[in-house]
Amino acid sequence: MSALAERAGVSPATVKHYLREGLLEPGPGEPAVVRTSRNMAWYPEAFVDRIALVKRLQEERFMPLRAIRELLAEPGGPARAREIVARGDAILDRVRSRPDGREELEVVTREELVARTGAPEPLLDKFAELGVLGDGTEGYDPDEARIVASIMRFRGTGFGVEVGFTAYDVVRYLDALRPLVREEAATFVDRLVDQEIDPDRAADLILGGIDPLRELVGAIHGRLLRLELDRGRTTPRPRGGRDAA
Repeated sequence: MSALAERAGVSPATVKHYLREGLLEPGPGEPAVVRTSRNMAWYPEAFVDRIALVKRLQEERFMPLRAIRELLAEPGGPARAREIVARGDAILDRVRSRPDGREELEVVTREELVARTGAPEPLLDKFAELGVLGDGTEGYDPDEARIVASIMRFRGTGFGVEVGFTAYDVVRYLDALRPLVREEAATFVDRLVDQEIDPDRAADLILGGIDPLRELVGAIHGRLLRLELDRGRTTPRPRGGRDAA
């Protein structure tokens, strides 16, 4: 098992978990697991690729292990699973290679960003340390520039360090949005793969949906914030304020 885990790039605990979940059953024509003692067994070479396939379906396509097990158990299931991964990769490759994808986005230098937004360089360094932005060595893409501009506009309203708002407050949004965005991206790709939409057309749909979804998230956030402020106005606060809890 240790050799299998090393070859597959996972921990032995992951291999044991996959075995318990029934994800590593030998396929037709594959050799069976050979147990030579209570704590020793030989595993088929095909398990190396099977583990990598399961991890990709689980981590990149957000498929639950139950659904992966059912897929792999179907006749031709492993081939179908590889097709799902390959079609998803093809869609993402199209997205990345497009002029409006990630590879050819127009970037600005640190000096340009500082001049445009008024952001102090130590703040950019802190955001890079916290993972909000890249380090800027190859410039900042439009989304990064938009983040900095938004932060500086927010600070311009009076919400600065002097009233307790620091770079760490931005990390709260990053942490809250990251799982949503990962699941969102996986859902988009999965649905387009399931519909067997041409990869170029799928890339059109994904890239065309980015701005409307950005507006949707902003609108939902604004509405929820206003509702929460209204709720706070009508709900008595416990005496002692923040430390009362």
